[in-house]
Amino acid sequence: MNKVHVLLCGTPFVLALLLCGSVANAKQAGSTANAETGPQASAAKDEQDGQRPVLQHRNPRYQLCKDDVLELNLPLTPEFNQTVTVQPDGYITLAAAGDVHVEGQTIPEVTQSIRAAYANILHEPIITIHLKEFEKPYFIVGGEIGHPGKYDLRGDTTVIQAVAIGGGFTESSKHSQVWLFRRVSNDWVESRKLDVKKMLSAGNLSEDLHLRPGDMLYVPKSGLGKVRRYIPVASMGSYFNPTP
Repeated sequence: MNKVHVLLCGTPFVLALLLCGSVANAKQAGSTANAETGPQASAAKDEQDGQRPVLQHRNPRYQLCKDDVLELNLPLTPEFNQTVTVQPDGYITLAAAGDVHVEGQTIPEVTQSIRAAYANILHEPIITIHLKEFEKPYFIVGGEIGHPGKYDLRGDTTVIQAVAIGGGFTESSKHSQVWLFRRVSNDWVESRKLDVKKMLSAGNLSEDLHLRPGDMLYVPKSGLGKVRRYIPVASMGSYFNPTP
């Protein structure tokens, strides 16, 4: 009887210990979760997200550059028809409306800018813009290439074709480590390493990427080492010094 009595009395005591332990574990887990999701963790996450490049949208619109030539047509007020050139400082000079900064804008955006410039002179003007002269699509090859420089991108061109256009590899080139740099935003460039030597020796060109306007190829003399996937545009000058 005493033995049974001890077991019965001990059972609530054990349950109480287990319950207290569960509550303590729950509080500890909650404290850990709060620590992981607290202000410091949030700040670290925000800082990490802030370092990630904002990628471009698919099929981005052309952005105006210096020396681009625009033909402006105002069908209801033809006396304001004119042809303007984007100046070195990024401005165009409009007849009777002064200077407007348009560098980096798309055609729809510059249309709105010009319409706003004429708002005090014309009532809801109808404006059509034709891009007469603009920066042609190009690619850049640098490093251990026969003729490093900037080349027009005419039609569908792959990495191996671009190397050939640039004069081919030099004797000291590391053609198993060709780097493709591709702009993904105004401030960031994505890097990819290509083993052109392996492609050619295996006769498999499935990884021979097709270039996009503005792509840059760099062939090092020896192992370049590790390159981050995303690189600030401002640091690209350390890789390239193309001939105009």
